[in-house]
Amino acid sequence: MVILLINKVKSILGLVLELSDEGRSLEMDSVLLGVIPEFDSMAVILIITALEEEFDFFIEDDEIDADVFETVGTLVAFIEQKK
Repeated sequence: MVILLINKVKSILGLVLELSDEGRSLEMDSVLLGVIPEFDSMAVILIITALEEEFDFFIEDDEIDADVFETVGTLVAFIEQKK
């Protein structure tokens, strides 16, 4: 179940950030903020929207901070809490 979640998150990141390998090379400790040039404020909005649609939950504005998007692992942990 966790592997499926990780793969879905990596796929969403790959699609939104237009990564050539569709996110497959991302690992749990892959740093997102400040490392991937495509990861800007518009990408954050698109990722949030995609996550809300994929996992059928709503993310409040006050739940969003840089810590959530620090690494793939922190993003996965956030989603696990929301589910």
